[in-house]
Amino acid sequence: MLDSFKQVGKNISRELSRTWENLTEGWHELLSRSNEALTHFARKRDEENVESSHPLPGFPSWSLLAGEVEETDKDIVVRIEVPGMEKEDLQITIDGNMLCLSGEKRIERESKHSNYHIMERAYGSFQRTIPLPRNIDADEVEASYKNGVLKIHLPKMTAGKVKSIPLS
Repeated sequence: MLDSFKQVGKNISRELSRTWENLTEGWHELLSRSNEALTHFARKRDEENVESSHPLPGFPSWSLLAGEVEETDKDIVVRIEVPGMEKEDLQITIDGNMLCLSGEKRIERESKHSNYHIMERAYGSFQRTIPLPRNIDADEVEASYKNGVLKIHLPKMTAGKVKSIPLS
């Protein structure tokens, strides 16, 4: 009887170890692949000070804005998932070799007299900066938004383009 308890203990230990390894591997992959996708969503001061029945105090303030940067011969294409937003709530700026995306994701609540059982979506203003692998021609950038995906075409700077800098 004691041997069977020892065997059960070994099996439980082995399964717990395997579960821990899978969990650790999953978190490691999430953190390494998400890189800078983990984005903070800041709430306005007036939203933070509302009564406790308001849904925002319990909502997460961090979320993933998953994206990809693809390079072709002529351009760099950036795609960022920003579901649940209107294109008017997004701003794109380019600062050197950095693409900056900012905006505000607003909560849409159908009823004030309901309870949330799952709260995984973050709301508020955010900013995400993406380093670009090459110099781009900022004057020729084009962006579109469809089905919750922001797509930005950034033509690469041609090597032959020269800019004269006047001396003062």
